[in-house]
Amino acid sequence: MSSDPTTTPSTTVPADSTAASAEPSVTPISPPSEPAQPSVTAPLESETAPAAEAENKDEKPSDVEEEEPQNALTRQFTEEEWKAVKVFRRELSQTFAEAFPDTPDAATTPVTFWGVTLDPKGPKNARATVVLMKFLRARNLSVYEAKEMLISTLRWRQSFNVDAANKEEFDEDIFGSLGYIFGKDKEGRPIVYNLYGANKDLKAVFGDVPRFIRWRVAFMEKCVSFLDFETVDQMIQVHDYEGVSFTSRDANSKNAASECSSIFQNHYPELLFKKFFVNVPSVLAWVFWIFKPLISANTLAKMSVVGSGSSAIGKAILPFVDPKELPKAYGGESEGF
Repeated sequence: MSSDPTTTPSTTVPADSTAASAEPSVTPISPPSEPAQPSVTAPLESETAPAAEAENKDEKPSDVEEEEPQNALTRQFTEEEWKAVKVFRRELSQTFAEAFPDTPDAATTPVTFWGVTLDPKGPKNARATVVLMKFLRARNLSVYEAKEMLISTLRWRQSFNVDAANKEEFDEDIFGSLGYIFGKDKEGRPIVYNLYGANKDLKAVFGDVPRFIRWRVAFMEKCVSFLDFETVDQMIQVHDYEGVSFTSRDANSKNAASECSSIFQNHYPELLFKKFFVNVPSVLAWVFWIFKPLISANTLAKMSVVGSGSSAIGKAILPFVDPKELPKAYGGESEGF
């Protein structure tokens, strides 16, 4: 996922293997040492060949690659992407072994995250292939770098205990108004709203930075649960800065923003389709443009800094979202959340 320099609150599959090919053979019939009895006739080679063919007609030649399971997303892969992901899959056992060195059977144990199971010894799975492709695209199809990124992500998820964070209960009075998932874009992608100024009590929100980060990760996981990795594998984010001032950001909020940005950039790759910064104070917009040269072209293409007011916001978002799926406050027709 793309790094967000201004973010504060908001949210394998078996190795391909080929064996040496084996062509069906017909065992030659040796001449009899004694004259054959009239009642016994040795079959001719031409008669035995069809039988051998019949025995082997259902066998797959070992040098023919198994057909890939496909879905709407994998059908969009380029030839180079397919080459990379097939190599990446063959590295899964070693990847898991390196990620969990203290687990004896790590190399053969399936791992599940984002609702998708990566199984180094199981059958190929299109959804798992889509997940692997996200790590590859984040690293320009470098299998080595994607492998390192996946190892880092698996270790982080274990140390952070993401599954436990997903089950935690967070104070609704503090966090309930900070993030919403509402509506979908024209391609079915969920739309996530992060309302930075919704809770004016910044001490309550950021007083305990680790608690805030656990809430933010849990919210992100909830957002990812709206992706099926069959037809939809990305989301739209709307970051609303209404009510936020440059001076309202204290050390805790800045530290939280920095850590969250690092987590999402390193461990949630390529899950963002578009990100809109709306109602951004002029000073914060100025800061964004200062950091613009440091942002990659790919990331920058996904980001839009929009002015204030429903008309300006709608002009930016409505090309991607039907008016009925967008709240009125953002230029749509829906009553919203």
